Amino acid sequence: MTLEKLNNSSTEEFIAALGRIFEHSPWVPEAVLQMRPFSSVDRLHGAMVAAVEKAGQVAQLQLIRAHPDLAGKAARQGSLTAESTSEQKGAGLDRLTDNEFEEFHRLNNAYQSRFGFPFILSVRGHDKHSIMAAFRQRLSHNAGEEVAEALRQIALIARFRLHDLIA
Repeated sequence: MTLEKLNNSSTEEFIAALGRIFEHSPWVPEAVLQMRPFSSVDRLHGAMVAAVEKAGQVAQLQLIRAHPDLAGKAARQGSLTAESTSEQKGAGLDRLTDNEFEEFHRLNNAYQSRFGFPFILSVRGHDKHSIMAAFRQRLSHNAGEEVAEALRQIALIARFRLHDLIA
């Protein structure tokens, strides 16, 4: 996909192409549709992040909750999006020992219990050890800090996904 093609695509094609950039949230590309044409991938990304920021807390929490647990049951069952599968695989989360999987399960549960949404981390450049360290460190945050951090991580994930999609 090129930026020119995306800028000139129909509404349906635009939303279909970008609907998975922000996990299961096609409302994000819908919100920036009328801003076309975008002069760069970074401008498109910035517009999409701004749309999330303006969407309000309810929509933001829905976006956060649309993300899967890292190394969770969905990953083991193969029911993640292609993008999430690739990202988790790149961080080695598809090669956990049973003990490591149990530790991720414990951390996911502790985080979910504390904050009411999944732990989100842009895993590119991370491995299982650095992800577990981030989990442990972020469990000490308050809810406001974690909502802000989750949204920051989602923006990073979206940047990577956009650059992967658009040549």
